[in-house]
Amino acid sequence: MIMDASRPLLQGKGITKRFGGLTALSGVDFHVERGEILGLIGPNGSGKTTLFNVISGLLRPEEGRLSFHGRDITNLAPHKRARLGIGRTFQIVRPLATMTVAQNVATAVLYGREGIAGFREAEERAHYILSFTGLSEKADRLPSELGLGERKRLEIARALALHPEIILLDEVFAGLNPAEISQAIDLTFRIKEAFGATIFMIEHVMKAVMGTCSRIIVLNFGTKIAEGSPREVASHPEVISAYLGAAYAGN
Repeated sequence: MIMDASRPLLQGKGITKRFGGLTALSGVDFHVERGEILGLIGPNGSGKTTLFNVISGLLRPEEGRLSFHGRDITNLAPHKRARLGIGRTFQIVRPLATMTVAQNVATAVLYGREGIAGFREAEERAHYILSFTGLSEKADRLPSELGLGERKRLEIARALALHPEIILLDEVFAGLNPAEISQAIDLTFRIKEAFGATIFMIEHVMKAVMGTCSRIIVLNFGTKIAEGSPREVASHPEVISAYLGAAYAGN
């Protein structure tokens, strides 16, 4: 794919998604710049995961257009988006339950952008990624044998196995204790540096959002209500009212 550095890496214009009579997303405009860590926050049911599902191709919008490197991908199948360089995690982790941790990651490698077709080479790449995410010692375990924090890291490892240009992280900090949150924040920055990946993350853990993101988008009832730096968003009256609350904003 020919890259145009003057364009955003990923862009959505007028994204609208309906489920029957419910409008989950209403005319949402957004863009993601190369190399940034962009946050997406908002109350439960505000449309955050729906937007990620539209970006990754699991859902198609009724209105609006998506582009990646300036190419229209609105109607492109999910596996083709993955091949282009769009990877993601899921809020509810979805490993291949009967495969080991290493086999889960190696399988993802085979569907990635690196063109690896042999399983032996895929396993070698998988073990590098498991080492990077701190899961080497659990390589031969089944996903059911992992703790919550480890299952979250496996989800990240599977996404990294695609060698994505952009990775969509859907609440990877949810349910973690303070020590695990700090480790996950460190891992987020290391992903950006080591893999050169752009990161777009949904998160409710505000310590993680404020500590990692250079820019934040806020959704409420499927509409974008704010966008800006963490400081700008935290002091935005509509965001305080809809999501953060005056006590948090004051801090």
